[in-house]
Amino acid sequence: MTQAQAPARNGFVSKKFLMFLLTGGFAAAVNWGSRILYNHWMPYSAAIVVAYITGMVTAFVLAKMFVFTDSKQSTHRSAFFFTLVNLVAIAQTWAVSVGLAYYLFPRIGMNWHDRDIAHLVGVIVPVFSSYIGHKKFSFHH
Repeated sequence: MTQAQAPARNGFVSKKFLMFLLTGGFAAAVNWGSRILYNHWMPYSAAIVVAYITGMVTAFVLAKMFVFTDSKQSTHRSAFFFTLVNLVAIAQTWAVSVGLAYYLFPRIGMNWHDRDIAHLVGVIVPVFSSYIGHKKFSFHH
């Protein structure tokens, strides 16, 4: 068992998954923050997609550098599978963000930063499915 595969101190989470959470958290912040910026020039729904791509590029670079360092795949192959995994994740993010902002939140009378909160929840939803997809396909070794 390599150091990256060894359980963390609490025994529940691997070091690799913790690094994925840290680098992914940073990329998610880039995603979320850039959506707010893009929203000045485009509709909410489109801004979610463009921001996701911005965060995805950030996530790929960080994951390759700090998380899946033992991957034997070429960068091109990893990028291809990374994109495929993220097509599933972007669908999750978009559906949750739009569903909350346009349907659920208005029905329950929530209007305080409704789009920001909806997008934040949407960004968080695919964390586990993305980790598994990237581990099995994008950076498989």
